[in-house]
Amino acid sequence: MRSFLLSMLFGLLTGTSNAQPYGHYDPVQLLKITETPSGKRYSIKGEYLDQMLNDLSAHAKNYPPKFDTPEDQKRAIQDVKTFSGMLDIVTSGPTPNQELLVRAGQLNSLGHNLDIEGAAAKANANFQKLLAASPADPRGNYLYGSFLAGIGKPKEALTFLDKALALGVADSAYALGMTHLALGDKTQALKNFENYQLRNPNDPSINQLIDAIRNGKLELKATPS
Repeated sequence: MRSFLLSMLFGLLTGTSNAQPYGHYDPVQLLKITETPSGKRYSIKGEYLDQMLNDLSAHAKNYPPKFDTPEDQKRAIQDVKTFSGMLDIVTSGPTPNQELLVRAGQLNSLGHNLDIEGAAAKANANFQKLLAASPADPRGNYLYGSFLAGIGKPKEALTFLDKALALGVADSAYALGMTHLALGDKTQALKNFENYQLRNPNDPSINQLIDAIRNGKLELKATPS
């Protein structure tokens, strides 16, 4: 299912906890209906979509996803399928709204982490279409690079993550660190994690990660899909 698994093993067990409950989202609420002289006009409520994406990301940004209950995960899978289908319609034209296109790419990349068949191909198409139209889109480069790293293409991911960092996406430094770890380059990984630490001094987890690399408490495992 995944071409590689990056496993970080620390000297001390950090422990695990259940995820927060995944919310309930109504596809009807995603649609904004405007009355016009020629009839009803339908558009997407970006703020509602972002609410769902933020919730979903908290559970499925990394693989494997973590949900409070199996029912929550089933509902999330159905949401991704439904919302993805709706976004397919509004992003299918030759000049789709780029904000919706980047959201579609994010949604489908999360769908890939939920093992939804065809989600990875859709995410790849969304991001490629977005970056063909807007090569310097900061969020698009960051999300596409993160997606490529997550599907086992770390070398390809570096180009987009480096660009996103240059465009001001601070989180790209962390993603670059993880990607260099996947490539077995702890020196570059540490450099990027330290960069991230400077930009996010109040993140306690980065201190632990840097300490693990410096003191040899980190083990990298590559496992076949």
